[in-house]
Amino acid sequence: MTSLQDCIISEEETPEDVSISLNLFINKLDDSSRSCVKRCKERCLEEAAQLLRKIPETQLRSLKEKHLLLLVRLLISMQWQMVNISMACRKLDQMLQYLSKVEYQLVFREINHCLLTIVQTDKILSTEDLQRACMFLEDSAFGREAWRENCQEMLIKVAELFPVLLQQEGLTNGPLCYVAVKVCLQMFQLLPSMVAPLAWVKGHRSPALQNILQALVDIILGKCSNRDTRLLAGTAVAMLINTAPEDLAGGAAAWSLLKVSKAEPWLLMLGELEVRCNPTMQDGVHRLAVIRGLLTCCRSQILLSSHTGNPEVCILLGGVFPLVCALCEEKLDCLYYAFEVLTLWLKKVKASLTDIWKMRDVRLLPDDCNLQQELIQVIWNNTESPIEGVSQFVRSSFSLLLELYEADCKQFGDTKKTLYLTLLQRVTKLPWEAKAKYPLLCALLPYLGTDKVLKQYIELPNHLLKCLSTNHLSPCASELYKCMIQQQKRELNIMKDALCTELDVAQQWARRWCAILLEALTSEVTLLQNNSSTYLLPCTLHVFPSATEPLLASLDPATPGHLHAWACIVSSHRAITGSSSWAFQEGSASETLHMALGSVDDKVRLAVLNLLCCSSKTKDPPTSEELSILRAFIPQNLNSESSPFRQHFQAAVKRFLVRIRDSCLAHVREQKGKKNSKNCYATETDVILDQGIGFVEWLGQVTYSYLAPGHSYQRKKTVLLLLSAVLETCTDTWSPDKKKGQPPVNMASLIDCAKQRGLWDFFCRAKQLILIGCLEDSTNEIRELSAGLLLRFFPPSFPDDISSMLLRRTRQLFCSPRVQEAQMGALMMKVLLQKSQGQNFWLNSDVTVSSSDEPKASFVVRYLVKELEQHYLTASADMMLAARTKPMHGILSALGRCLLELAGPLRDIVDRSLLIELLGLLEKTSQLLLGVLYGARDTCTDEKDTPPSFCDMGNAISSLIVQAAGKCHVDGDESVLLSEEHSLVLTCCWVSLKEIGIFLGSLVERIIAESKPTKHLLKIDDLKRASKIFKDILLRCRHWGAVEGCCVGFTKFCASLLSSSDPDLQEIPAHMLKLGLQVLQSARCSSVTRRAAGLPMLILCVVSAEEASKARPLLANSMHTLLAIARTPIPLNWDQTLDLPQVCAVHTLQTLVRGSGLGVAILQYAPEVAILSLTLLSSPCWAMRNAALQLYSSLCSRMLGQRPGSEEDSFAQHAMSPPAFFIHYPMLQPFLLGELREAAQDFQDRCGEARLHLHPSLYPVLTLLAKLQPGVPDPTIALSDFLVPLIQLAASPIYSVRVMASKALVAMTPSCQYRSILIRLTDELPEAQTPCCHNRLHGQLLQIKDILDRALRADSTHSVDLCKVVSRVEALLWLVTDHQRCPLVRGAYLAVAGSLRGFCSEAFLHKMNGTLLCELHRPQHRLQVLCMLSDTHTHTHTPQILKHLIGSSSFHQKAIQFLCADPRWACQTWDSFSAASPDLRLSLVTWVVDWQDLRRTSLQLAIQRVLQSNLREALLNQCVAYRSTYLAALVAVMIGGDSTSSQQLPQPAPLELPFLLECLELLLGDLESQKGGPEFLSHALCAASLLLSQSLEISMFQCWSSLLERHRSPEVPEALRMACAEALCLAGVSIMSQVPEEHSSFPVFITAIVSYAFIKLLKQKCPSFLCRLINTGLYLLQDGSQPVRVKAAHFTSMLHCAKRGGEQRSVYLMQVNQALLFLLDLLLEEYWDNLETMEVLLCHLPKTDLRSVLRDTMQTGCGSLYEQDEANVFAEPAVMSAYLLPYLLQIVDKYCESSALAECLNVWAKENAAQVLDGLSACKDLQPGETLNPTWLSLLMNSRFHGTLCGLFTTATLLLQLLKISDDLRALYDPSSLQQNLLDVFSLLGQNGVQFPSTFTAAVGGDLPVRGNGRTIFLDSVNKAEVCTMEPSIHGWKVTIWLYKSLCCHSLRLQGDSRWAFA
Repeated sequence: MTSLQDCIISEEETPEDVSISLNLFINKLDDSSRSCVKRCKERCLEEAAQLLRKIPETQLRSLKEKHLLLLVRLLISMQWQMVNISMACRKLDQMLQYLSKVEYQLVFREINHCLLTIVQTDKILSTEDLQRACMFLEDSAFGREAWRENCQEMLIKVAELFPVLLQQEGLTNGPLCYVAVKVCLQMFQLLPSMVAPLAWVKGHRSPALQNILQALVDIILGKCSNRDTRLLAGTAVAMLINTAPEDLAGGAAAWSLLKVSKAEPWLLMLGELEVRCNPTMQDGVHRLAVIRGLLTCCRSQILLSSHTGNPEVCILLGGVFPLVCALCEEKLDCLYYAFEVLTLWLKKVKASLTDIWKMRDVRLLPDDCNLQQELIQVIWNNTESPIEGVSQFVRSSFSLLLELYEADCKQFGDTKKTLYLTLLQRVTKLPWEAKAKYPLLCALLPYLGTDKVLKQYIELPNHLLKCLSTNHLSPCASELYKCMIQQQKRELNIMKDALCTELDVAQQWARRWCAILLEALTSEVTLLQNNSSTYLLPCTLHVFPSATEPLLASLDPATPGHLHAWACIVSSHRAITGSSSWAFQEGSASETLHMALGSVDDKVRLAVLNLLCCSSKTKDPPTSEELSILRAFIPQNLNSESSPFRQHFQAAVKRFLVRIRDSCLAHVREQKGKKNSKNCYATETDVILDQGIGFVEWLGQVTYSYLAPGHSYQRKKTVLLLLSAVLETCTDTWSPDKKKGQPPVNMASLIDCAKQRGLWDFFCRAKQLILIGCLEDSTNEIRELSAGLLLRFFPPSFPDDISSMLLRRTRQLFCSPRVQEAQMGALMMKVLLQKSQGQNFWLNSDVTVSSSDEPKASFVVRYLVKELEQHYLTASADMMLAARTKPMHGILSALGRCLLELAGPLRDIVDRSLLIELLGLLEKTSQLLLGVLYGARDTCTDEKDTPPSFCDMGNAISSLIVQAAGKCHVDGDESVLLSEEHSLVLTCCWVSLKEIGIFLGSLVERIIAESKPTKHLLKIDDLKRASKIFKDILLRCRHWGAVEGCCVGFTKFCASLLSSSDPDLQEIPAHMLKLGLQVLQSARCSSVTRRAAGLPMLILCVVSAEEASKARPLLANSMHTLLAIARTPIPLNWDQTLDLPQVCAVHTLQTLVRGSGLGVAILQYAPEVAILSLTLLSSPCWAMRNAALQLYSSLCSRMLGQRPGSEEDSFAQHAMSPPAFFIHYPMLQPFLLGELREAAQDFQDRCGEARLHLHPSLYPVLTLLAKLQPGVPDPTIALSDFLVPLIQLAASPIYSVRVMASKALVAMTPSCQYRSILIRLTDELPEAQTPCCHNRLHGQLLQIKDILDRALRADSTHSVDLCKVVSRVEALLWLVTDHQRCPLVRGAYLAVAGSLRGFCSEAFLHKMNGTLLCELHRPQHRLQVLCMLSDTHTHTHTPQILKHLIGSSSFHQKAIQFLCADPRWACQTWDSFSAASPDLRLSLVTWVVDWQDLRRTSLQLAIQRVLQSNLREALLNQCVAYRSTYLAALVAVMIGGDSTSSQQLPQPAPLELPFLLECLELLLGDLESQKGGPEFLSHALCAASLLLSQSLEISMFQCWSSLLERHRSPEVPEALRMACAEALCLAGVSIMSQVPEEHSSFPVFITAIVSYAFIKLLKQKCPSFLCRLINTGLYLLQDGSQPVRVKAAHFTSMLHCAKRGGEQRSVYLMQVNQALLFLLDLLLEEYWDNLETMEVLLCHLPKTDLRSVLRDTMQTGCGSLYEQDEANVFAEPAVMSAYLLPYLLQIVDKYCESSALAECLNVWAKENAAQVLDGLSACKDLQPGETLNPTWLSLLMNSRFHGTLCGLFTTATLLLQLLKISDDLRALYDPSSLQQNLLDVFSLLGQNGVQFPSTFTAAVGGDLPVRGNGRTIFLDSVNKAEVCTMEPSIHGWKVTIWLYKSLCCHSLRLQGDSRWAFA
């Protein structure tokens, strides 16, 4: 490039414009070559190509030939270097083609010369040579032309290469062999005219091609274990066949190739070529490769040829299809590829269908033909395949089969098409839980139509809703719905004439689907609600845009759930149609919008936010209303705990910013194009620009103001995401790693426009300091996000003072023993390194690098290595000192970040000598740390592979501590808790070992990836040393954190070595595996707990590192070895203190089964492992049984897949049916059946014995079967044999076996057999006088109940004929009477009767209820159990009678549930509550607590009356559990199940006052004494609150309020804090409401309406009481628990509803932040003159003692290893200060209106003035100055500093306002001086990285109005004006819109001009 530029510049004859253009062109090429990022290279090349095309050909011709030659050579050399970037090579080829227009021969000659350098050499072709050959074949037009001339030479070179490849296993399985096969394929494909004569023309046979073919066949047949290479070789051979000039010759070769299925050697004849084929592997891949190649490469004429002349046996139908079917039926590791081949076969048949018809002259797929049946069976058998990707190919195959059948029927005139209905019936019989059902229905739908499908499958809509309530079924169900409505739309379009408008079409949709969709959108099931709004609604509006009207017409936003549905509908409507004007229309739409914006539900707010932010065109400018609403909405939603909310919030705001950016850019372009436009147009454009630019500036200021330490994680995470959106959208930073979302080309014009206004200074020093402060955040996410923003968007280098201070800070953090702080230092070092370009990078006082040739990264790495050495030496000398001051893990983490996370080649940063030094340090460090854990450093160097026990490690560390303290070790009582010193040493050891493993693995991975064949930074011996480090950590350390972290690096280490083509490198992991297996088989010298410690992980890391495309020989060897060890019999005299090799082998198998890295590869061993684990459950060794059970559990999860998530279905099973399970694991069917039969037969034989005979494998087998999903019987799988033993197992004497056998019977019974099984089971039930076995009877009833429930759930229409079953059950009423003595049997029968309740006769139910009621009233019967008591002296057995209530409690609960299902009988049951036994009363109140529907008026009143009348007795009961449950039941029944509901229900007569007060005193006494535990106290507080609302005793209100204040504290258990919030809902609203009685409509829990006069009395007697209640609400709204905050928001919402005094049909629940502001408004509006109000506001301000913060900051070093968290990490004093400041100023504004208030404010000012002034003085004394100093940097990182400043500025502003108003206070300080001090301090802090919310900015500047709270009121949108006041920005400007609404709900209109007015 330099030579070319010099020539062009120095050449005088070159025209100047050409010279300039070529220089620009070459510069772009230079940028491309220098860039390390692929996308950057491509972008630069595209720009270079555009520059080249702009140079006319005539000017290029003026260049001299030598210049043109240089230019061509430059482009070819770049192609040569970018062979791995296909797009770049093509762009370079386009440039060469453009230059060829000037001199074609020159270009061709140079490319041909390059290719000759590849073929004309004596060396064997390398990987680079082959890659370049591929590139010139594939991506270069000139390259292909040149290869035509050099084809034979290239074939000779490739033929010479293959023998070398096939002789070395490492090369055969490596990338070189793959690329060689690829070259062959491309030559056969792209140069057929050159290759064909060499293979097919007699006399032209090429020996080279013969050798190539032989090598390709050998690779196919197994000489190579790389699956991808074998498949590619099959494709290459088939492509060679496709070059046949004649179809018959190609067909003969294809027939010859199909002999690949033979096991014996055979001869392949391909034209003139003959090769000998010797199968090496019979794994199916060889057949797969051949078939796949033939189907993808051979033309149809070849595949339809027949060597016998019979069209039935053509290659496609008679040759390929049988092999395809055989591959699909075999359970191979490559089943995915087998079904890919099946899909290819069907596609090829479809493409060749016309020729097939001509050839056969009969139908291809007539009904019931063998071909059709085989295809259907293959597809059906694999619809539920657990192998990833197979199900997608199965669906594609099914669709292709239907297409073939449709074409076949159409061709031959078959109009019946019976296959469709047959398949539909078969599919509909599948249970709704079967995932495969819905894609098959999608495929059938176009051929049957929606009406026929819905007529045949009536339950489809309901099943779709069930699917949407289940995670894994949602996508397929939504796809079926989409297909249904699309098909319906197509059908409606056919009858378009009958439907005039789009609305008429939508009404047709609504008739069928509207109710279903609304049910889903308004459902209480969160999953169903989310999935319907995500999947169903958008596709509905896409297909039927007018469906919005019928959907909205059915909604009432006041109804629960409808508000979310409304928001989703309008949001989707706007996103799809772009229509938004109606959303702000007058009336209900605007009111609903504002309700949704302030809703407590995150989903509702997100949906409305999407409505505001989206637009059909990105350049549509936001309206003034949208801007104003978002200005109010964003600050109120920054602290959400929901991560999905934050992500969607960012996405929505980013869309809004894109609209602003694009619309502003459009106006900037228009301004440039229309400079002479009219003034009105210019003014309008300026307004739009001002609005958009101003909003972005405001949002940027908001984000930076909430990033200071002390803010909650939620707020900081949200604002960082928003800041990222701002910087991505509104800056011109180009991101090379992103394909989309890049800034527009003309973005600079908009940035200039903003900067002209003094805005958009996103990267100033102050903001840089704010983000630097986030680098020390306590959470990793905040640190990483901040570092990412600094590195990606900010200037490339830090100022010198920031760099030096950061480096100093980084050194401190490196040496911190706290892991978190060490990680902060590592991240800082990485940021500092990347931000130090072009600067002096100071590492210590005497070492500096300035303009040296050595890269800074290299220098930093050397420095870190030296630091690591110092840490190691310190640890060697004094481990305790090192653990405190130099713990090593910080340096190791920094090395990983600085060495491995930087762009560019590693060779530029480190050399071999440094790596060897580093490797030695890691080796010595790991040995040292392991020696510390061993207790003796010499022990660690011994060749022992057994880690020390935890006791040994503890003793070793204790000895180390004692030695360091200089004391003698004395045995004695030791503390259970670890000492601080012990924690320091242990943390230093395990974290450092973990970091060593992670760093070393990642380092080797990168070195191997960048290594060239002849140049390695690490040699074989070095890598062996590294492997020993891993082995030592994994085998000699028991700490799981160290083992787990080390495994991450070890897996990378093994994967990089195994992927290498060097066999010596591949041998290292294999040797490690061999060593691990040897260790496993060796005798242990101590017990190994924790599942064999790190040994299983070592084996897992090696086998999971194998490439998935290979045969996984290491996995196979490991599995066979482990299975063999595990099967070895246990010796009779084993030592139980040692772990057996067999046990370790089983634990290792479990680790392999659970390992996610193995994926489905482990499933091929699943049957063997399952049989082994079930067999080992009978082992006499407990450790073996324990290990086998864990292995079996993990294996079941792997075989069945993840359990589906469903919120409403507790019976959800796994998705695989029994037929599918046994198709995929056929070995298990006879084994499991044998286990069941053996156990069942044993129970039958031992029925009369009293001795229990156990079958350890029985319960696990039943568990596995019970997890299967009931399916449709498959004639090829005989599963009916399972039913007999499962029914027999009902007689098991073990209760859990009977329960699990009933569940397994349900799973194994096809739905079509439910009725017959039920009849069989009920017929076997005994009559009253018939002797029976209670176990059998109980088991039979359990089976009846489970099958009955399943049948009724599967068939919601209850079409199953249950008459016989019902009559038989009714005839067995004796089973619930006292004739049946067993409560378990009675309870089981009662459960069966409950399931059949809707089918039973009234007489039977009456008799049943009467029997149960009598039973409950009868004294308790006790079962007499005969037991044999053993005499230890005489060895005799004496029968004894024991009396126990076995199962009675359970029976009573079921009886109560049955009785209470009928209100009449329930009332009778509760009437006798007082006379009931204690157990029965407990069962009754427990039922109330568990009762789902508490709104049955008559029953609810009856229960409430009973509970109230018995309350005193219950409170005096000594049983805490009974009292707690009783109070919970009382509260539940009195509030109707929902304390936030405002719907008033009938109430019983209120309690008498003395009785009420006595109960209330008992409750308050318990609460005062704190007796009973948190659960009881929480129920007691709620009950007391309910009773308090009926009491008029004011003294009790004070006591109650004090209890709330005590229990609102963050240190109190969450249950009590929740009870506080609940108490406010129960009593706080009624107490605080001031509505007269005749207008009140309070919630259900208010049993006596508190009169207006009483409230007035309460305010007079206890003026501070109501303020204290509001204060409690404020505290709870800031609670650390989200449920507590939400409950407190419910209280505020109810209070708001009561204050409005309107219709209280339902309470609108407002967001937490809105609730907080509402309480502050209420406090100020009604209690401003109360002295308690000022105290309430001030108590929420942070402390203002700045001096103490400064003193604490000066104290360096950490006092302990772990820092104590705050009790409430969610509370934000700084934010609360910003909230409170306007309210405090409003109180000061009322100074003259109340003398008491004035006196209170004067006292406060005098008491706090000195501290405020001292704080401001301390701020001035800091003087950060122009350069950063250590003290200021420490303050910026201090979490208390910012909060203290906010508190200080709040009190200072308050004091300033008082000084201005009060003449008496001016003597304290001059107001003007104070204000100037405030401004100076505020400006000083702002310039040095302290950003405050705009409330403080405005208040200090005097711009904040004392009236109005600076927020948007979303709530009171009826009958009162709405005010939208925006927060003023940091520049002092603010936007205010006054929104008026008339009483008639006229449309909103802006005051004055419709445009925004700027202050």
